[in-house]
Amino acid sequence: MTERTGPGRRADYKVFRNIGTRWSDNDTYGHMNNVVHYSLFDSAVNGFLIECGVLDIKGGAEIFLVVETGCRYHAEMTFPDMVTAGIRVARLGTSSVRYEIGLFRNDEETSAAEGYFVHVNVDRLARRPVHFGHAARRVLEPLLVQA
Repeated sequence: MTERTGPGRRADYKVFRNIGTRWSDNDTYGHMNNVVHYSLFDSAVNGFLIECGVLDIKGGAEIFLVVETGCRYHAEMTFPDMVTAGIRVARLGTSSVRYEIGLFRNDEETSAAEGYFVHVNVDRLARRPVHFGHAARRVLEPLLVQA
């Protein structure tokens, strides 16, 4: 069994996006349901890619597919918390990228949850991996962190 690491800090991440929680994010236990964390990861990264012009969800020749995910929970979040998603890149290959995302509750410096997912850049029609272009690399490389 591996030792569980403690929560990350805001300083561990490269770019940030603010996301408000919704009433429907709470579950019967009175906190944010675990599936919502994955939705926040996806929204943070894809919103960033769209804003940077790397992802065109309606007409781009290439899209990103998620092929692996994971999450560690450190503290509860609940509506009406404001969540800040910190994003970094742990690995950048020729057609895949591993994002690590920290979710920070309100103004807290340590993460309430930390997750990752792997995106593969694929041809929209063929659904086969394609190499990242220069534009994607220019956006992703500054987010790389040392292992």
